[in-house]
Amino acid sequence: MTRAETCVVACAEAWRGDGAVLASSAGLIPGLGARLAQLTFAPELLVTDGEATLLRDGRPEGWLPYRQVFSIVAAGTRHVMMGAGQLDRFGNQNISCVGPWERPASQLLCVRGAPGNTVNHPVSYWVPRHSPRVFVEHVDMVSGVGHDRGAYEIRLVVTNLAVLDFAGPDRSMRLRSVHPGVTVDDVVAATGFALTVPDQVPQTREPTGEERRLIREHLDPDGLREREVR
Repeated sequence: MTRAETCVVACAEAWRGDGAVLASSAGLIPGLGARLAQLTFAPELLVTDGEATLLRDGRPEGWLPYRQVFSIVAAGTRHVMMGAGQLDRFGNQNISCVGPWERPASQLLCVRGAPGNTVNHPVSYWVPRHSPRVFVEHVDMVSGVGHDRGAYEIRLVVTNLAVLDFAGPDRSMRLRSVHPGVTVDDVVAATGFALTVPDQVPQTREPTGEERRLIREHLDPDGLREREVR
């Protein structure tokens, strides 16, 4: 079992119980997680290739024109796992710029679909490098809104160190589990604000034997996951 495989399973768990919703993902690890969920505990989950095709086990099963995605977003029947350049304690996300927006030090992706996603349907985040540069007290620009700004539901944040949710005071970020080999102190030191930390923090669920087989032999036989999470 590797850290990357634990992250794939943790991402898959984000869609547990969603039913027949559209799972959208940004990045390799979340994409593998969505496909793993569909192959194991969530067969009704709809998985897209990111363009216009619905997939089942990597093969086309339906057609989803881009114009219809907006109806799905507005109806709340989508759960996307996005990335984040910055996140704060309430789940406000920045994928736009670092530094003052009038004259940023770095230009990122702009806001893209983040505002509509965060006010219309569940959103989770994948952060492959958990650090104080990402987990900040205040984001430099709000691209996707958090729970203090009217977000629909920011559900989980999966990182290379831990899984976090928003069960803290006023729906702020809470440490939910730490990955094998990671301590609570590791996560606290890598976070730029005060996390809610329960008295007992469990270990993130490890992949089952069947999940490991699916990841290694079926979903990612080339091992690309290990390049994203070392």
